[in-house]
Amino acid sequence: MTILSDIATAVPAANKVNGRRLSVAPMMDWTDRHCRVFHREITKHTWLYTEMVTTGALVYGDVERHLRFNEEEHPVALQLGGSDPHDLAISAKLGQQWGYDEINLNCGCPSERVQKGAFGACLMAEPQLVADCVKAMRDAVTIDVTVKHRIGIDKTESYDFVRDFVGTVAEAGCRTFIVHARNAILKGLSPKENREIPPLKYDFAYKLKQDFPDFEILINGGIKTEAEIDEHLQHVDGVMLGREAYHNPYMMARFDQRYYGADTPVKTRAEVLAAMVPYIQAQLAKEGERGLKMNSITRHMLGLMQGLPGAKQFRQTLSDSKKLAAGDAKLLLEAAAHLPGFA
Repeated sequence: MTILSDIATAVPAANKVNGRRLSVAPMMDWTDRHCRVFHREITKHTWLYTEMVTTGALVYGDVERHLRFNEEEHPVALQLGGSDPHDLAISAKLGQQWGYDEINLNCGCPSERVQKGAFGACLMAEPQLVADCVKAMRDAVTIDVTVKHRIGIDKTESYDFVRDFVGTVAEAGCRTFIVHARNAILKGLSPKENREIPPLKYDFAYKLKQDFPDFEILINGGIKTEAEIDEHLQHVDGVMLGREAYHNPYMMARFDQRYYGADTPVKTRAEVLAAMVPYIQAQLAKEGERGLKMNSITRHMLGLMQGLPGAKQFRQTLSDSKKLAAGDAKLLLEAAAHLPGFA
């Protein structure tokens, strides 16, 4: 078997000082372009990912609707869902043409709907197909092609399974693997339960980095604090945050300085809020005829004041349907007036 020897030397070494040191996971219905602009106001360097976009939506659907994004979102990666190499190649090429910085293949989503499309976590059972998909995409683009995956599926508990999966996919030239350190249970658990019930096995991701030292290994799953991030970075190249970054986005405020060495000052919550007012105004003016509602943007901001006195009133004001219907972005400032020091 050549997985641990030949493959590790066949792929260029990962850049040790990389943009993916910290990232926010692709999350369906959450990490849309408005969410990403909001996150970018908090952190300029943390890598951002789109929601998963299926190849069918790009090959047969409205490409602009699915791929348009704001210039300030960079660095931003497009996550694709699919299992046909030809369609993935077309979709990856479209992603590069639209300006994305990375193409990521979803091999981790366990939902039954995704399984019916023969992609997501069930692809881990077909590593050679994943390798074929990666090769097709790499042949179509010049930007990075990465894979996000689980450590196993169903009752497969052996580390050898994920090691061999990574080794096979690496033969197609992939050098960056984002490891959600839980198994995916394909039958019997909902996507939410799949994020909580299968036990976390961070040591599997650590072992992948040991076995494939020249690859870029990122870890994902249940990570909530800077202390936890710091611990993981002792073993792997990067950390991907999920729901914690969405529900408590200001946790990312120090990331640029702490993890990227930036010398710019940390933005206050008030500065983040003020920056979003002109963005909302511009988006409503440009997209209002397409039916864009203010709530499409403000819903991503409800966690900005988490942990502060008045946070509940802030959320209630930003969730007031009558006030949102008026379409006045200054509602953000009205909401902030409930917090001491923001009035």
